[in-house]
Amino acid sequence: MALNQTEQLKKLLEEKKNILITFKKHFDGDALASALALKLFLEQMKKRADVVCDNFVLSSQYSFLKRSKKIKSKIGDLHQFIITLDTEKSGLSELSYDMKDEKLRIFITPKTGYISKDQIKTSQTEFKYDLIIVIDTPDLVSLGNIYTDHEDFFYSTPVINIDHKSTNEHFGAINVIDLPASTSAEIVYNILSDIKEEFINRHVANALLTGLIAGTNSFKKKKVRPQTLNVASKLVDFGADRSFIIKNLYQTKSISTFKLWGAALSNLQHDVTHGLVWTTLTRDDFVRSGAERKDLDTIVDELITTSPEAQFILLLNEHPQEEHIEGTLRILPSHHATNIMKKYGAEGDEDETTFKITGKNLKDVENEIIEHIRGEIQK
Repeated sequence: MALNQTEQLKKLLEEKKNILITFKKHFDGDALASALALKLFLEQMKKRADVVCDNFVLSSQYSFLKRSKKIKSKIGDLHQFIITLDTEKSGLSELSYDMKDEKLRIFITPKTGYISKDQIKTSQTEFKYDLIIVIDTPDLVSLGNIYTDHEDFFYSTPVINIDHKSTNEHFGAINVIDLPASTSAEIVYNILSDIKEEFINRHVANALLTGLIAGTNSFKKKKVRPQTLNVASKLVDFGADRSFIIKNLYQTKSISTFKLWGAALSNLQHDVTHGLVWTTLTRDDFVRSGAERKDLDTIVDELITTSPEAQFILLLNEHPQEEHIEGTLRILPSHHATNIMKKYGAEGDEDETTFKITGKNLKDVENEIIEHIRGEIQK
């Protein structure tokens, strides 16, 4: 009899020993927290589980999560190349190497006789990971360099694909796509509780509840359903600390972040007709506040909180170090954020997308993007 999806998942997770957990380059708190929950759970199963995200920088608001500082920004070496020399007859007297013209030269001196090319063989080890879990990611390209630099690895290794959005391309060997679910964290909870509920300790529960809260803007999104609230209640029973999570996500900010948020508020503009709210930040705003680019993570969340009537939330900022304009668009209605901004090479999904524009000043970009979004809304 064929195994159902839960049985297939359980079988894979029991068989595999070294697991890569990854998520889209332009991630949100749901993806990050869900990945950490999986890592913590799998470590209790005595598995090696690494979380990797392209060019990852940990935001201070998620640093309270256990193992968050272990998230890597690169996969590193996936396997080793092996050169094997048969020394049974010749023995080995000396071994050395050097680098010349970007080439490695290896020098071998036998004890007796000589060494022929027939004594040398080459091979490579297996990939260091035997399973990949991709969370909250519409397609493999959205993983950035994690995928594009290691395509052979992804084609050679089974992939479990977990998501809750209709844009997902079902690229996995096993696709756990639950469209009614509020977040990927909700799906991960269902998976883990089916496999071994007793492994959901307070650290796993904290990570999952963080994903639920971050992914639903503290349960304010329309996609929140009774099952979502039931999962949240169960996670509290498992030891998740809701007030501690809320404090870290929304109430604990550095002075520099508050200053940057003040600059964003002072530049805030509304288009009531189109349900559009936007703000801009200059390079000088970063300098005056002492904030860094990573402090932008909370700005869009704060815009949503302070403008609950808004359907489209846009942040435009000058990159603090580089000569281009960055944009983040998050939407709440039944539009598709990345499709709206595809003209600008946007990357993201239906809820949030990011893009960059070079060769123009911030004011010109602001005028252009606002008119573009208005036009897309009216289609």
